Amino acid sequence: MQSKPSTKIGAQLIAQQLESLGIKYIFGIPGAKIDRLFDAIEDTHIQMVPVRHEANAAFMAGVVGRLTGKAGVALVTSGPGCGNLVSGVATANSEGDPLIAIGGAVKRADQQKQTHQSMDTVSIFRSITKFSAEIQHVDAASEIIANAFRIAESGRPGSCFLSLPQDILSEQTQTDTIIPAAYVQPGCADITAIEEAVHRIGKAKRCVVLLGLHASRRENAASITRFLQKTYLPVVGTYQAAGTVDINYYHHFAGRVGLFNNQPGDILLRDADLILTIGFNPIEYDPELWNSKRCPVIHLDIEPAEYQHNYQPCVEIVGNIAQSLDQMANRISDYVRLSPMALSVLEDVAQQRQIIKAYPTVYNQQGFHPLTLIKTMQSIITPDTTLCLDMGSFHIWIARYLSCFRARQMLVSNGQQTMGVALPWAIGASLLNPGSKVVSVSGDGGFMQSSMELETAVRLKCNILHIVWVDNAYNMVEMQELKKYQRFSGVKFGPIDFKAYAESFGAKGFAVTSPHELVTTLKQAMDVEGPSVLAIPVDYSDNYKLMMPRTENNQDPVFTHHLEGEIA
Repeated sequence: MQSKPSTKIGAQLIAQQLESLGIKYIFGIPGAKIDRLFDAIEDTHIQMVPVRHEANAAFMAGVVGRLTGKAGVALVTSGPGCGNLVSGVATANSEGDPLIAIGGAVKRADQQKQTHQSMDTVSIFRSITKFSAEIQHVDAASEIIANAFRIAESGRPGSCFLSLPQDILSEQTQTDTIIPAAYVQPGCADITAIEEAVHRIGKAKRCVVLLGLHASRRENAASITRFLQKTYLPVVGTYQAAGTVDINYYHHFAGRVGLFNNQPGDILLRDADLILTIGFNPIEYDPELWNSKRCPVIHLDIEPAEYQHNYQPCVEIVGNIAQSLDQMANRISDYVRLSPMALSVLEDVAQQRQIIKAYPTVYNQQGFHPLTLIKTMQSIITPDTTLCLDMGSFHIWIARYLSCFRARQMLVSNGQQTMGVALPWAIGASLLNPGSKVVSVSGDGGFMQSSMELETAVRLKCNILHIVWVDNAYNMVEMQELKKYQRFSGVKFGPIDFKAYAESFGAKGFAVTSPHELVTTLKQAMDVEGPSVLAIPVDYSDNYKLMMPRTENNQDPVFTHHLEGEIA
């Protein structure tokens, strides 16, 4: 005789389903409209992580999705709780991070009248998610949740938003949880397209590989290495692809490109007669900046290309990236001979790396030169270290000139370019791998947009070093304003004692105040078990060079004087 289905309330059903889906952490802030679900989660093995701002809950959940491939979960209350989620949800969607954001809502009977915390959140989130819906009947909850997870994790991953009316959580149901089978990535792309791509690569004289965000997924990095070692093609990466290129292939890696079109990789792309993009999405780096001549493009990704005037692929290889690349490599018989331009650019990049390795301690009244800080930071970044970058001038310097050698070792937001992501990302990354150090970096402007989460890091005993590049300004905006208007507006703010600020949360605080302290203080901060904050003054007077065109002999303006012999 079949047993009668058990009766449970909506909150219990949803909590049990989240647990069955393998969710280990939920990040959020409770409130009256959603607290019954918080209460039900207490009866599961899920760790509820209260945060200090809802946007940071979404950042933490998003980075869990990015690093695991399984959607992270943020849970907040109605009205402003959902409103505060917007930047975090939009960031996850732009960066391809699987995320389920769940927001409370007023009772269904109250939705069409003005009442406390009433808001049409489904409409708000529709434009910044892959899927946005409200659970309007308790019996539909398990279906909608299962489909939301499948949507968030499949194809190009992204965020989904679910609205939960307060009364749904209290209603009784006898429906079962639905646990989708493990998502299987699509198989190898069409062989005809692969053979056409191989044919075109064989005919090309100046083919260049451009790696994008999806290239940096761990399951793709090994196949990319095999493909590059088989072809010997020169390779360029967007900021989001950081860490994809194996260290043994760095002699053919022309560095990272993004934002301003003046890098060695930009020269290769401009000179190319064929560009193979792998796992690339135009949100990472506008094609009009790097493909103004409309060079033929082969698009290889898990999804079809998003066409633009300057991104109209002649061949689309749509399917499993790793399998498709292996099939291409099997069909290529000869190494590609590098063009004179490629040889010149790669030699230039190798010279730049040597300059950074030998860079002296340059310090003046404002602080350290960015290359001094990059050289010093490079010494503490091991293969086990995860690096989380906020948004600001410093992130351009680091994304261009700091080396990393593991897929998704360096995490960057270049889709929404969201300030404040670094510390929440670091907290999420630390929870996933508590035995390894996480280093997060921000400017003093970005840090203060999420610095309240230091308390969360201390409470969770996260093994994090957060480095603050201090200049008392929103400097990335400042340098662009100066270029456009020859003056700046709305970018200056006052100083903060970051050492004392960190210590007030219970973290270890450090501050560098003179050149000879830099290396020793950085190592002391790195050796702390638990959260530490290190404030370093930075001199951004060379920032204008980040936007300058390359010199007549194609040298990077940042290195011009060094290449002429000012630094031995």
